[in-house]
Amino acid sequence: MTFANHFELLGRDGDARTGRLTTPHGVVRTPAFMPVGTAGAMKGLHWREVREAGADIVLGNTYHLMLRPGAERIAALGGLQSFTGWNGPMLTDSGGFQVMSLAQLRKVGERAVTFRSHIDGASLELSPERAIEVQRLFGSARCSFPCVGRSAASAPSRPRLPGTCCSASRKVATCLNSGGPARGVSSKSVFMGMRSAALRWANRNR
Repeated sequence: MTFANHFELLGRDGDARTGRLTTPHGVVRTPAFMPVGTAGAMKGLHWREVREAGADIVLGNTYHLMLRPGAERIAALGGLQSFTGWNGPMLTDSGGFQVMSLAQLRKVGERAVTFRSHIDGASLELSPERAIEVQRLFGSARCSFPCVGRSAASAPSRPRLPGTCCSASRKVATCLNSGGPARGVSSKSVFMGMRSAALRWANRNR
């Protein structure tokens, strides 16, 4: 296993490009098709079939996995690869998408989002710091920072930009204050719903 984690550009054709992302758990050819294993499994498919379909990397859902079986339990079992049986790279999201998709089950505060579990109604708090901690416990090859908390491409998104940028900054600070990403782990930002060029430009300049 190599602990290098870097991207190599292999070719261009106009604005299109192809490359290779090296992670501790394997190489991802880009552009990549990334199957979604929400709760750590692909419904109806064995991991062998996922590989045979051409997938190099799969996605795990932070919100659902931290609800069940739980981040600490996954860590005790050796991380996501050991828990799921997938022997390649895994990307985890930050839980930011559920802020939109489960709007009826959450309350957004200044410091965190509080969810009411769709499983048993229990209260679950997800702050920027906890999102990073959970992904560290998972041992994700790629962890995510959400930068926009609303999936609208219009004016209603604009008031949320300062707060969501602050949230992303707290995630970065959490990584740095705890020694940076775990060995061999890289991070990325996700701009949810930023289909508006004006909003993308405004967010870029913050």
